[in-house]
Amino acid sequence: MVRGLSLITLISVLVTGVTFAEPADEAPGLQEAFVKVSKEVGPAVVSISTEYVEHYQTRYYPFSNFQDRFFDEFFSDFFVSGPDKEFKKIGLGSGVIVNKDGYILTNEHVIHGADKITITLPDGREFEGELTGSDVYSDLAVVKIESEKDLLFAKLGDSDKVEIGHWAIAIGNPFAFAVRNPEPTVTVGVVSALRRSLPRTDRRAREYSDLIQTDASINPGNSGGPLANIRGEVMGINVAIFTTSGGSEGIGFAIPINTAKKIMDDLMQGKKVLYGWVGVIIQDMDENLAGYFGLMEKQGVLISRILENSPAEKAGLKPGDIIVSFDKNKIRNTRDLIRSVLKKDIGDKALLEIVRKKKIYALEVEIGERPEDNEAMSVKKTQRVQEPIAQPTENWRGLEVSDITQDIADRFKLSPGSGVIVMRVEQGSAAEEAGIRAGDIIYEINRQPVKNITEHNNAIKGLSGDVLVGTYRGYVVIKGK
Repeated sequence: MVRGLSLITLISVLVTGVTFAEPADEAPGLQEAFVKVSKEVGPAVVSISTEYVEHYQTRYYPFSNFQDRFFDEFFSDFFVSGPDKEFKKIGLGSGVIVNKDGYILTNEHVIHGADKITITLPDGREFEGELTGSDVYSDLAVVKIESEKDLLFAKLGDSDKVEIGHWAIAIGNPFAFAVRNPEPTVTVGVVSALRRSLPRTDRRAREYSDLIQTDASINPGNSGGPLANIRGEVMGINVAIFTTSGGSEGIGFAIPINTAKKIMDDLMQGKKVLYGWVGVIIQDMDENLAGYFGLMEKQGVLISRILENSPAEKAGLKPGDIIVSFDKNKIRNTRDLIRSVLKKDIGDKALLEIVRKKKIYALEVEIGERPEDNEAMSVKKTQRVQEPIAQPTENWRGLEVSDITQDIADRFKLSPGSGVIVMRVEQGSAAEEAGIRAGDIIYEINRQPVKNITEHNNAIKGLSGDVLVGTYRGYVVIKGK
């Protein structure tokens, strides 16, 4: 037997006379790389324990054994309340030290509302943390600890260079005090997607965009910890997992570190983080909308509404305009436009190219400051109508609508004369297929304003073919014959 050749390789040589190069064993190299990252980044990963104190009042009265709710409420009005009681709630999370002075980057939701923040280092030392700054919109916060000596800190990378398929190493330290072992945990996977978005839900009030998705396990409590690359550079801050069971299912998300870099200095100094704002309600194009506006492909973002006194209104933008470029960079969808605006400083000018009535126009808009009032930045919420309140109109393409009476306005926080409200949508109708539902507010039909039933009836007279309908949730196209 020839020394140094495997049996399969030897047979191939004897049969064909050709020697095939055996694949190099990459496992030891990767293993050493993971160990190296763990040793370099791990010492900078901390456990964050938070305390929240809730107060509640005790009551004492001699009839407390009554099981009748009426008597319980009746007698409680006549007896003196007892002393306040405190109830402490504990929160857990992770963070990463970003410089030798003890500044720690984490998620805002990890420390939100905390009365006390305790930081545990991987070497077991504990410090009381001071919140220097937090930002709800980005879900980032900075906590500082005071140490007599310089602290080990992680190297921040460049998340713009991250690509799908790159190694992703999630490091966290959520249960240091519980397991009595302050060393962080390490999980490994790859970057499975980029620029992911997580919309608001009933359980999550925040809306996330431009996230890094990874299949590296991000377990509960790992929020705020770093997502590192194979070189030991932090490329993201772990923020959320997608799960149906409560545990990790291989779909985790991280905030790109470049996003954090932009606001980290402000958070360290306790400054308010300012965001650029244009003041438009936008939506992605679909095939129906692209066809209605005469576009060859789904491109750009459609402006469905312009907010009052906004930079967009001052620049001359109008509902129905389609933004196709921002500072000569192509805009493909709403995420592209949001990212482009956020890269600008307040007061900067931006050149927009828009499609209006099938012609291209150039407009300059000055980036404004994002208002703190969420109501000023979002479409008024509509709810499903539970019961008919006003007399609906006759059915048009499956829709029955009504004037916004004062009663409806009070119930749904609207203004009389701001449109018509959809009372019913016929099942299987063109309106249902377009996505309109009961409770929607229609304010425009085929670019014609609709403020009440009279204007609605005038707008639909003689209409044929596809019709563009403006609602508070955006534009839709109701197909017609």
